[in-house]
Amino acid sequence: MTRPENIQIETSPPVSDEIRKTTCYMCACRCGINVHMKGGQIAYIEGNRDHPVNQGVLCGKGSSGIMQHYAPSRLRAPLKRVGPRGSGEFEEISWEEALDLAVSWLEPIRQTDPKKLAFFTGRDQSQSFTSFWGQNFGTPNYAAHGGFCSVNMAAGGIYTMGGAFWEFGQPDWERTKLFVLFGVAEDHDSNPIKMGIGKMKGHGGKVMGVNPIRSGYNAVADEWVGITPGTDGLLILSIAHELFRSGKVDLDYLRRYTNAGFLVNAEEGPEKGLFLRDKDGKPLVIDQKTGKPEAFDKPGVIANLAASQGENRTVFQLMAEKYLAAEYAPEAVAERCGLTAERIRNIAAEFARVAFEEEISLDVEWTDWKGEKHDKMIGRPISFHAMRGISAHSNGFQTARALHVLQILLGSVEVPGGFRFKPPYPKPPEAHPKPHAGVTPGKPLDGPHLGYIMGPEHLLMEEDGTAKRIDKAYTWENPFSAHGLMHMVISNAHAGDPYKIDTLFLYMANMAWNSSMNTAEVMRMLTDKDENGEYVIPHIIYSDAYSSETVAYADLVLPDTTYLERHDCISLLDRPICEAEAAADSIRWPVVEPDRDVRGFQTVLIQLANKMGLPGFVDDDGNPKWEDYADYIQNHERRPGVGPLAGWRGKEGDKSGRGEANPNQIEKYIENGGFWIGHIPEEGQFYKPWNKAYQDWAVEIGIYDSPQFYAFNLYVEPLRKMQLAAEGHGENQPPDHLRERIKRTMDPLPTWYEPFEDTNVDVNEFPIHALTQRPMQMYHSWGTQNAWLRQITGKNYMYLPKKIWDENGFKEGDYARISSVHGSIVVPVALHEGLNDHTIWTWNAIGKRKGAWALDEKAPEATEGFLLNHLIHELQPPKGDGMRWTNSDPVTGQAAWFDLRVKIEKADPKPDEAQPVFPPIKSPVGKGPKNVARKI
Repeated sequence: MTRPENIQIETSPPVSDEIRKTTCYMCACRCGINVHMKGGQIAYIEGNRDHPVNQGVLCGKGSSGIMQHYAPSRLRAPLKRVGPRGSGEFEEISWEEALDLAVSWLEPIRQTDPKKLAFFTGRDQSQSFTSFWGQNFGTPNYAAHGGFCSVNMAAGGIYTMGGAFWEFGQPDWERTKLFVLFGVAEDHDSNPIKMGIGKMKGHGGKVMGVNPIRSGYNAVADEWVGITPGTDGLLILSIAHELFRSGKVDLDYLRRYTNAGFLVNAEEGPEKGLFLRDKDGKPLVIDQKTGKPEAFDKPGVIANLAASQGENRTVFQLMAEKYLAAEYAPEAVAERCGLTAERIRNIAAEFARVAFEEEISLDVEWTDWKGEKHDKMIGRPISFHAMRGISAHSNGFQTARALHVLQILLGSVEVPGGFRFKPPYPKPPEAHPKPHAGVTPGKPLDGPHLGYIMGPEHLLMEEDGTAKRIDKAYTWENPFSAHGLMHMVISNAHAGDPYKIDTLFLYMANMAWNSSMNTAEVMRMLTDKDENGEYVIPHIIYSDAYSSETVAYADLVLPDTTYLERHDCISLLDRPICEAEAAADSIRWPVVEPDRDVRGFQTVLIQLANKMGLPGFVDDDGNPKWEDYADYIQNHERRPGVGPLAGWRGKEGDKSGRGEANPNQIEKYIENGGFWIGHIPEEGQFYKPWNKAYQDWAVEIGIYDSPQFYAFNLYVEPLRKMQLAAEGHGENQPPDHLRERIKRTMDPLPTWYEPFEDTNVDVNEFPIHALTQRPMQMYHSWGTQNAWLRQITGKNYMYLPKKIWDENGFKEGDYARISSVHGSIVVPVALHEGLNDHTIWTWNAIGKRKGAWALDEKAPEATEGFLLNHLIHELQPPKGDGMRWTNSDPVTGQAAWFDLRVKIEKADPKPDEAQPVFPPIKSPVGKGPKNVARKI
């Protein structure tokens, strides 16, 4: 059969007629994407090869953004509750009515008692703006999700070296030869890490994964160290023991760039353990040339680490004494860590070998903070990365500190081949603001909500010792809580401890489900009524783009857009996309307009502010400064010449970093693919805390207003100040029941103590560690309603190691009862042979409440999916002293999700679905179609 000559077959039909470049929001990587448009609709999404973050690489989450945008669960209009809280019964209202209703609740408390507003946001990427709104409203009760995510890692890094992992820095992927991951969350920073591992493997580098679970990055590691949960800090300090014992620490690096040479006061009294200082308040070192005490930063002075002054010794000597003690020897810690002593010694030896025997030298001249010129940059090609796995424990702050100190002992921070800071970091704790909670009715708060304290004088407490914040951040219970304690807000508000609130205002925080410990109790608290029949928490306002579980518990729902319909600013003032060699920021912009009656949350905040006439948002005549968030992004100045975006500043768009507002700034970003990047001069690429070229460049583009030279803090003096108070010194005293805990946990040198749950429950009855982590292919709860991503993970299992599997006689298809001291769940189980023998784990946020997310009530997420959260409580078990301690790190208040201890038994008979089962909630958007498909 012959084909007619006039028939033409199009073998490569056009897939799009336009490409619009923006920034992904399917996780926190903030990758650049090309959104292909066809007929005005989104056709597909690919990576932007010109973008500095991902260079064209895009993961399954990013590609699936199209299904997130078209999700059936998208909210369609503002909603006012008409049924009981938790029922999901709403009526649609206009935006004008919604804003007026919100103002009718907010304005009276602003004028009388602003702290009655608790304003907390989830995983949004506009925290510099939302905090600006909260500060101008006047409430002290603002924070984002970091308190139950990663504040231990962030605060531990800031107090130790001025930055931490992920958004703060990255390995020198081109040169590092050994990359070590501790407890990494697979959904964070995934594309850059995957790209980096690929580069490493390409030049012969090795990857080591230290994690109880072998999945994701650990699955491709050359060596997996299946550690017992909660013992990472003990392993790290044992490695430090071996490094000190063998003399494998970088002495020149320590004496030049750290406080290892600072003299510590040994005299009994209120100054014991603090640094000796000169008349200008600068810490003293003994100059190794002259043998005299000098200011640590005096030009020409190099600290003698072995010196002493009477009984006063250096930090280095105190470290050596502490870590050379027998309690940190490999033989003493191996069994607890789930390893052998030989394995620990081998790990330490390999770290030392790579750092010192494979030294890197770059022929780059640079000038240091004391004016000394160097003709080379010396590097240690070992780098580290860590995240929630080590920080979500009650000992997580000190563990994070230990890991940062380990890097410093090896001399591998801010050197070729090691860990490198991303602008605007490094930023020492002294350069950050202090927290504020000064409330005046009708006025802004007296300063930023969050910050880094330097001693008891910065705690936020009333004269009677009660907390000024609803979450009790910055109190003796958790003094260094730099991100607040979001997991304690609802329970504290319900209890009226430290006081009652009127309005709970949440954004993108699924607190009625996967973002809360003790989920069932939180749902009860949100619906509980007082003796007068009124809700204990009178008003709840919630903003989300989707019909999540928390929507059902709101009185007023403000529907957000999807990330492809909005303006956003990934700013140097907030959580930027910088690389180690460059400052960078980016935007999102509406590549399509909403087809529903929804508005971007940040724009809604501006509209609420304008209606209330909030200071900072209106001029002296009460006229709005900005119409919407895009207007704010372009025209707001946080300080003269410095605004949310650093690129194309100045009226002509010819300035970078500093400059007047540019009315065409967003257009310039769109033309450039949605991002701006400004490279650091070559001589400023490394040694940033002490490099004159870097510091001058940072001042020039507005990161600093003056150079911020500093020494790394192996010894954190503010922690010692807390111990001194607990010992009875000073005017600001902790309560008696906290004194011993403060002395034990707030050691100025990294230390290790057992996770609190290990000491509060019978570990013989509950011998198993239970963990939850997020899959690389999904990001928090919104990914598990995505039609494409659901096909990868539509249900979750409790994964068991072979030892526990065999001991209990499990087989494929079985269910198990998992019990903690708080409760039980009955869930499907599966065998996973890449596990620590005493650890079980599951994916987080797969399980859904029936009726939520527009999913069918028989969807696997609602019948076989489950949450480990049901077994966790925001308070520790009672221990006989009449008090319930928060299930948090005692230093920062980070939620101790990973301290959980459980027991397991086979569920017999096998249930029809995972337990517990909660009644369905009514969805304000109904159910989605059985098949989600589209063709354009």
